[in-house]
Amino acid sequence: MRKKNEKNEIVRYKARPVAQGFSQRLGFDYDETYSPVVDTITFRYLVSIAVHEKLDMRLMDVVTAYLYGNLENNIYMRIPEGFNMPEACKSNPRDVYSIRIQKSLYGLKQSGRMWYNRLNECLTKEGYTNDPICPCVFIKKNRSNFMIIVIYVDDLNLIGTPEEIQKAVEYLKKEFEIKDFGKTKFCLGLQIEHLEGEIFVHQTAYTQKVLKRFRMDKTHTLSTPMVIRSLDPYKDPFRPQEEHEEILGPEVPYLSAFGALIILLIVQDQIYHLL
Repeated sequence: MRKKNEKNEIVRYKARPVAQGFSQRLGFDYDETYSPVVDTITFRYLVSIAVHEKLDMRLMDVVTAYLYGNLENNIYMRIPEGFNMPEACKSNPRDVYSIRIQKSLYGLKQSGRMWYNRLNECLTKEGYTNDPICPCVFIKKNRSNFMIIVIYVDDLNLIGTPEEIQKAVEYLKKEFEIKDFGKTKFCLGLQIEHLEGEIFVHQTAYTQKVLKRFRMDKTHTLSTPMVIRSLDPYKDPFRPQEEHEEILGPEVPYLSAFGALIILLIVQDQIYHLL
C-alpha cells in the first residue's frame, strides 16, 4: 500500500495482514457494515465555519484504527504465514488449526463499523454529541467555546480554538495511538492552504494527475477550450469517422474522463458547462 501526501507524492509504503472478508456470510459472520464518514460538501461547510469563527484546523491519523474495534461475532481464520505456533501444536500440520479473531482485523466486512462504534463510545464518554443526520461530526460545547471532530475512517479533523484542540488531542492520545500532522493540508482529495484570515481549497495535485492520465499535461492552454464547429459537414471535426480514415491521436476513454472531471466539480464549479 502506498501512502501519498497532498502533492500526490509517495511518502511511505505500508503492509499488513488482512482477513478474507469475501468468504464471510451475512447473518452468520456479520450483520451491519455501514460506517458513517464525512462527505465533501459537509467538510467544505465546516471549513467555512473555521474561517468565519477564526478557528484552527488540525489533522490526526489513528494508527491501525480498525484493530481498536471489538467484534460482535465469532470469526475464525487460518493460521497466517509467519505465525509462531505453540510448542504443543507443532507436532500436527498447521492446516488442522485455526485462530479466533478478537479484534476487527482489516479485510472483515464489519471492521469499519466496529471501529466507528469504538470511537463513538470514546467521544460520547468525553461529552461529545453527534446528530443522526450527520453522525460523523462530533461537537462539544461549553459556555464560551466549542470543539468539532470530523471523522473520515481513521482520519480525525479537529476544528476549534488552540486550547480546545490541545485538550482533545491529549484525551485522544490516552485512548489511541495517533499521528499528529499539524494543520490540515490534505483531506478528501482537497488541498488546503492556510492563509492570513482565510483558507484556500484547491485540487491542483488531482488536476495534474488527471491531465497526465489522459495525456493532456503537455498541451498548450487556450483562452477558451471550446472547439468551433463548422456548418459544413465535411469540415466538421466531430463528424462521424469515414471508412479508411485514420484516427488522429490516442483514443480517450470518454466515460473515464467524464468521471474524473466530475470530481473536480467539488471546487471547480465553473467547468460544469463543459460537462
